[in-house]
This record gives sequence, structure tokens and C-alpha cells, in this order.
Amino acid sequence: MAHKPRKNAPGPRLLAPENPPASARRVWLFRLSAIVLGPLLLLGVLELGLRTIGYGYNPHVAIPCQVDGRPCLGENVKFGWRFFPPILAREFEPFLFAACKPADTCRIFVLGESAAQGAPNNAFRFGRILEAMLAERYPDVRFEVITVAMAAINSHVVLEIARDCAGYDPDFFVVYMGNNEVVGPYGPGTVLTPALSNLSLIRAGIRLRATKLGQLVSAIGSRKPVDGGPQVWRGMAMFLGNQVRADDPAMATTYSHFQRNLEDICRIAADSGAQTVLCTVGANLRDCPPFASLHKPGLTPEQGRQWEDACKQGMIAQTQGRDADAIASFLKAVAIDDSYAELQFRLARCYERVEDYDNARTCYAKALDLDTLRFRADSRINEIIRQVAERRKSQGLRLADVADAADANSPHGLPGEDLFYEHVHMTFAGGHLAARTVLEQLEPGLAARFPKAQARGPVPSQRWCAERLGYNDWSGQETLGMVIHGFLDKPPFTNQLGHKEQMERLTARLDQWQKALTPEALQNLATRYAETIGQYPDDWRLRWDYGQMLAEDLKQYDASLEQYRIVQKLLPHSHMPHDSLASVLRTKGDLTGAIAEYEQLLAIKPTSGSACHYLGWCHNKLGRTDLAEPLFRKAIRLEPDNMSAYLDLAELCFKAKRLADAEKVCRDGLAVAPSHARLHGNLGLLLIQTGRRQEGAAEVRRAVELDPSSPEIRRLAEALLGR
Repeated sequence: MAHKPRKNAPGPRLLAPENPPASARRVWLFRLSAIVLGPLLLLGVLELGLRTIGYGYNPHVAIPCQVDGRPCLGENVKFGWRFFPPILAREFEPFLFAACKPADTCRIFVLGESAAQGAPNNAFRFGRILEAMLAERYPDVRFEVITVAMAAINSHVVLEIARDCAGYDPDFFVVYMGNNEVVGPYGPGTVLTPALSNLSLIRAGIRLRATKLGQLVSAIGSRKPVDGGPQVWRGMAMFLGNQVRADDPAMATTYSHFQRNLEDICRIAADSGAQTVLCTVGANLRDCPPFASLHKPGLTPEQGRQWEDACKQGMIAQTQGRDADAIASFLKAVAIDDSYAELQFRLARCYERVEDYDNARTCYAKALDLDTLRFRADSRINEIIRQVAERRKSQGLRLADVADAADANSPHGLPGEDLFYEHVHMTFAGGHLAARTVLEQLEPGLAARFPKAQARGPVPSQRWCAERLGYNDWSGQETLGMVIHGFLDKPPFTNQLGHKEQMERLTARLDQWQKALTPEALQNLATRYAETIGQYPDDWRLRWDYGQMLAEDLKQYDASLEQYRIVQKLLPHSHMPHDSLASVLRTKGDLTGAIAEYEQLLAIKPTSGSACHYLGWCHNKLGRTDLAEPLFRKAIRLEPDNMSAYLDLAELCFKAKRLADAEKVCRDGLAVAPSHARLHGNLGLLLIQTGRRQEGAAEVRRAVELDPSSPEIRRLAEALLGR
């Protein structure tokens, strides 16, 4: 009997469908969205919350302000916080321009590093010379040449500056950069940030720090410098331990990053409708020996001895003036190891003295390229700039070959101290040459953009520019003093070949210059300043320099205050006028007025340790020790090398009979500056007063050893030690 299937028996099983039902897909999409969008939504809420409560700082190049009710944009003193710890951050030279560009106005942004910014004296940067040239040569067009350059940055930072400036209605970008690619942020020789090789990671980090959330993370995790990095700004000396060879594999990455950043700057400029002028970067070949040298890897001990012997023989011959013999010996050393930068420089010197200028040029260039403290744009950097300019030539990009112009305008094609103060920073003559070279490349585009632009007369001379901008005997000696005391008397310059002779020569020149500035000469210069200001009343830099000379040299404090108050009206967003006003008011004894200015300064620039110190000093003089002490301590926290703050804080504690606190302050200061004579003397006084006479006497004697000519220390020694 056949089996009959039950009516309700299940049929054959169907295969599962390849795709789940629509409802199942929606579940999975929801789960995926929750995983991805949930954290993004949370981050968005956090970002919005931080913005709502006003956390963080404006990350852009310029901040809004008003002048006589007119909306303007001025430099953002906190822009550098995106790339450096706030206590180390550099800043722009003050600038101001209308938020809405006026008609018939040509707006030019100059981008770059300290050489573009105008160091050592920003008053005479090539951008300011260029602006004076343009205004004189094209009177029917109004020019704004805005220098948005900063010390210690490189192309990673300049790219972000370009992004912002593209939104400010530019007509031209002038790009002068390349000196800091190794030592600037993210480079292989930097101490300012971690050294990174992944460009996408670098750019993501920079973008993140433009957000409030990124600023919060930065403040929590990396507000202090990188491990082992500097706690205070010490300029080029900070990089002494970070030598990088020319053949280091990291250099290939550095060059690649530079090229990518440069290409993107050009693209951003083109997208904004601006024309770009790329500049090659000049350097001091003849009068700037290498900062550091390293032997090639793998040199055997025997090769090392042979190299040393050949160099020693060459140096003896060089000292005796036997240059041909010196060249022969140095070439023997080169055959063993040609990568030592100082050897190439010595060889170049000898070739120059025997008038073999082609070989001299070759060896000077090698000395620069092989320098292992890489503060100068090497030949590969300039090669990249020329290549990028050539590729984009058809798009209207122009090349201002400043390096080539420096060669052409130097004896035997060897740029030296006529054009550069030290390694890369331009003298007034160098700045004029750079401005003239850029002007030649701007003029074709200028005529196309501004039909009214009709050139009148020749290109303004160096002498005319100097008169117009206030470069004179007073500002010249001020600038040379900045070079000597801001650069040359510190490492790595102190390690350079011939440093002693260079310092003696420049110090003698400075002394001679200063002696020539008699009261009568200063008064004549004051008259010339006043006349030039009458012609150019809105030139804040002229007024600034004039005010400084009036206060510091002529002691005409009221006249100085008048100039600084006008500067304050011209730059209402800047901390600098407040600083100068406060300084003069403090000198005059108007401590209440000085306090008001310092408070306004700190509202703009809260990281100014010197302003905290002087504000505390004013309160202390008025007997407000409760206000002075925390300001002294904040000054030390912001500027750990502010020795005056240690001295004033120790004295405050001493007068309050808090001797243990005063002793600690002195010891903290000496931990930072072990050779500070006054701190040793004060510590000695404290130790003697607390019964530790032998230890105290040793400190006082140390103070006398460190500064035997100080009347104050001599009096202290006589009072405490009877001598």
C-alpha cells in the first residue's frame, strides 16, 4: 500500500536567498551608521559645545578689527599656536588691510619664513621695499604688500597661510621660502614638533588643530614641547643636536614634501584668481662657513688619520699664505672624504685667493649643501623651485630668480656680507635687490590686471628706498646690533670658522657707527623722520622707529608717546603699541598708565612673559605685592629664562622675610642660567643671613668671578666678605 503524504507535511526546503530581506538590510545599515555616524555626531556635538563656550583660539592668519569704523583684518598673534607650543610660537610682523578691497587696489601677499619677514629688522624686509617701489613707480594704483611670513616655519605652514590668504581677494602671491625645510615643523632636523614622513598625516594633524576639539586635545596632550625639546626659545641654538647629512634618506622625503607643498600653494593661488611669483632663495656663500660638518659613514681609522694629516698640512699652508700648497693638501683630504663641509669651505677660500673663481664657487656651494645644520636652502631646493616655475609657466606663473640675481650682483659671482648679514637674512642692499628682482616679474601681470598701471620713471634706487623707509645711520646701527647680539654671539655661529675675527670686525664697525651718532646727528635724523612721516602719515613703521629713537636716544618721552599712540590707532588689534607705550610710561614713572597698557597687551597676547614681569614690577613698586608675586611667577612659567623676574621675585620674598622661598627662587634661576652673577650674589647673601656663611661666601666669590666689573656685586662682596 502506497504511502500518502500528509496534507500538512512540509515540502522540500528552499535555498536561502542571496540577499536578506529589505528589513534585514535596513537593520545592518542602521548598525553600520550607528558605528560610523555615532562617534562623528558626538565629535560634532563636542566641537559645537566648545565653540559655544568660546574655547580655544582663532586658527586663521588674520582676525577682524576696525579702524575708524572700517572693517579690517589684522595679523593673528595666535596663528603660530597651531604649529608650536604657545610659549615657543613665533608671530607675524603686524599688518592691516581692509576686509573689502578698495577699487584700483593691488593686493600682494608675500609668503615665507624669517628671511621674507625681514629678520633681523623687519622694518626693512624686501616686501616693504617692494611696496615703496611700486607706489612710486605706479602712482595711479594703490598697493598693499602684506608680508605674512614667520620665523622657524617651512612649507607645511606656508601652505596653510596660502589657504587663508586665498580668501582675502589677492592679486599676487610672492613666495620666498626654502631655508627651513629640514629644521621647521615636521622636518627631520626639527625640535619643534615630531619629525613625520607621511604628508597625509602631517596635513591631517594641521587641519585637526584648526578645530576647537583639536586644540583641546593639543592642550591636554602636547602643550609642552616634544620630549627632549626646548622649554624656552633659544633660536638656532636649539637645533645643535639635530645634524642631518646631505645623503640622509630623510632628505628625499623632505624634498618631496617641499615640492608637493609648493605645487599646492601655486594651485591655491591660481584657484583664487591670483598670479604667483616664485622666488629662488639666496644665501651667503662666501662669508658664512658651515655651521657643522660630519665625516662620511664607514671611514676607517687609517683613512681618518690620513684625512687629518692632509687637512693639518693644508691649514698650515693656508695660514702661511701658501694657497697652492694648501689646495694640494686639501685635495688629498677630499680624495679620502669629500663630505666634510668645512673642508670644502677652506678649499673654496684658497681657490678664491688664487683667483680660480669657478672652483671657488663650486666648493662654496658644496660647503653649503654639505652643512649638517641645515639652515640654508640648498641647491636641490632651488632646483625644485625652478622646476615648478617652469612647469607652470604656461599658466602665468613667474620665476624671480633671487639666487641668480645675488650671484650676478656679487664680485666674481660669490654672494657674501654685502647682501647677507649672516647666513640668509638680507642687508638693505640684499633686500633692495630681491625687491627689484620680484618687481621685474610682477610688472607684466600688473599691466594686464590694472589698465591704469603706467610705469613712471626708473625703478627707485637703493638710496631713494632707504630715505623713504627710514634706513639711516641710527636704524643701521640698531640693525647691526641685532645681528651681533641676536645671532652672531650665540651658537651655532660661535662654532663657525673665523668667528672671532668676524665679531671683532663687526663690533668695531658698530662702535664707530654709534660714536658718529652725536646729539646733533640724532636731532638731524629726527628732523628727517618727521619730514618723511609728513609725506607718509599712515606708515606705522616709520612712526614706530621714530618713537623708539625719541625715547631711547633723545629722551623725548612725550614726543615718543605721541608717535606710539598714533601707531596704536593704526594697529588697534596689535599688542606691540601697548608694549612700547607701557615701556615709555614706566620710564616716566607713570606706573598706573603703564599697568593699563600691560593689561591690554596681555589681553591680546596672554603668553608674553615679559609683559607679566613688567606688570608685576609696576604693582610691586606701588606696594601691591599680592598682585606682583603671581605675575612674577607667571612670567617665569612663560619665560623660564627671564632672569629679571627671578631677581624681582627673590627680592620680594626677601623683603617679606620668606628667606627659604627667596633661596628657592635663586636656585631655580641658577638651574636655568648657571652663570648669572647677580643670582649667585643674592643667593650668597641669603645663605649668609641664614647662618651658612661658608657656602654663602663661595656664592659671592663666584659672582665676583663671573662679573668682576659690576659695582653692585663689588659692593655686595665688600659688605659680606670685607673685600
